[in-house]
Amino acid sequence: MKALLLNGSPREGNTYAALAALKKGFANIENLTIKEIAANDVSVSPCLACEVCRDSGECVFDDDTNDIMDAVVGADVIVFATPVYWWGITAQLKLIIDKFYSRSSQLMECKKQVGIIVVGQMPVEDTQYEIIRKQFQCISDYLGWDIAFCNTYSAYDARDLENNAEAINEIEGLWKEIK
Repeated sequence: MKALLLNGSPREGNTYAALAALKKGFANIENLTIKEIAANDVSVSPCLACEVCRDSGECVFDDDTNDIMDAVVGADVIVFATPVYWWGITAQLKLIIDKFYSRSSQLMECKKQVGIIVVGQMPVEDTQYEIIRKQFQCISDYLGWDIAFCNTYSAYDARDLENNAEAINEIEGLWKEIK
């Protein structure tokens, strides 16, 4: 089984701490290989709706898009991790998700489990988390994917989450949601 972790954070902090805890928990899944892509470390051009990918299945840009899409197609589990920036996911992660369009037909044929981890400064009852959850629900519904978990955490300073033992333990235990 292959897991792809898409890290939307442009800086090391709470989202990185969440993924470190998740990887620790994922170590309990036998024969699981993990690939992590930090959205800030790759080059992905914005989609121009040129439609070339609809015929070729490949994005025309000479950037990291096609390699990332190969990893998305090949994964059994995809975890999206993002801090909240202005009531939504980061622009870096959104660029990658927009490129799903280039392989949407292929992605609809791939059964996947999805995990979502969102970290923001507001209390977890805030509307911003619901907006993000609904966005991922729409993406998963469209592609026919199953959401295994969607967890939100409130943390502001860069080390808040890693200092929250209860949250870290919960994240480490998310591996149990993968079937």
